[in-house]
Amino acid sequence: MALRSSFTFSRSTFFHQRSQSSYASSRIFVSILLPKSTSLTCIHESQKDMHLAPSFSKRNLNFTLLLTMFLWGQAAPLPNMGDARLWAQELELQRYTDSEEGFTLLIPSSWAKVDKAGATVLFEEKIVGSNNIGVVVSPVRLKTLEEFGTPQFVADKLLQAEKRKESTKEAELITVAERSGEGGLQIYEFEYKVDSTRGGMKRIFSAAFVASKKLYLLNIAHSDKPESPLDPHKRMILEQVLHSFDAAA
Repeated sequence: MALRSSFTFSRSTFFHQRSQSSYASSRIFVSILLPKSTSLTCIHESQKDMHLAPSFSKRNLNFTLLLTMFLWGQAAPLPNMGDARLWAQELELQRYTDSEEGFTLLIPSSWAKVDKAGATVLFEEKIVGSNNIGVVVSPVRLKTLEEFGTPQFVADKLLQAEKRKESTKEAELITVAERSGEGGLQIYEFEYKVDSTRGGMKRIFSAAFVASKKLYLLNIAHSDKPESPLDPHKRMILEQVLHSFDAAA
């Protein structure tokens, strides 16, 4: 898809971008959508109207629920809101909303919120800090993601950028999807694998949307090494986080 005339960044700049932070994937994605004249600035949280809803009660997953949700996978239709709330309870997820920046998502109740330069918000698994969930919000000239390209077009550019990084040994796209969010908002979703000299094999889940001339990017990174692969239960949790990312009502 051809880019609109207002989108003037250099693709060669995008292809050769480097980042040493744990948010390399997020910053690459942001660079795809930001015009050349726009710089990435560190967004720090200061006196924001942010809150965590009370944690849902703890429940044990029975085998039937586990198997059903695993087989549901990514290709099936998203659950209705009633089912989504029930599954959030079963998976011990809680709602996080940033009213000032205007986004919301579910997060695992046991993960810790930490400060990270360049991230609007970041949550890390307490046991393995390299497993994290983060959101980056940056200004753009676009009104919608469609102005840049299709989900597949953006996914291809994202994978090309990953493969250009010196630390990347292999990158493989798994799925590309598009869904409607709050008020019909266009949201792209991606899943891919990256094998890197820094951190080994990882599974990456990303979601993005544009609203009010701002790009909202969710990036979920989790270890997926052959000796300790991502298990079905954890995968379900991360998928629910991915599908919950949306503009705040």
